[in-house]
Amino acid sequence: MVRLPLTPAEVERGQRLGALLRRARGERSMLRVALDACVSPETLRKIESGRVATPAFPTIAAIADVLGLSLDAVWAEISEPERGVEPTDSGRNTPERLAS
Repeated sequence: MVRLPLTPAEVERGQRLGALLRRARGERSMLRVALDACVSPETLRKIESGRVATPAFPTIAAIADVLGLSLDAVWAEISEPERGVEPTDSGRNTPERLAS
């Protein structure tokens, strides 16, 4: 399966996701949060750094649960449209895209 290149909006959304998770983690260790979420510390590190811009939905759900974040709140924060850009109906900004 060929994976399409990420759009600039997807890359930016991944960066917002990483920043949100870092803020929510606060002073907790990356290792502890990763182990509690049953993901590898390297996976969490890549998501927080924005290197994995479109992590799998179950991964985000597990991390959000450990951090006490609702998925609705996560989606609302990371999917804020850019100023001056009208949303499109292309399906690229849907929650399902987060799972790819």
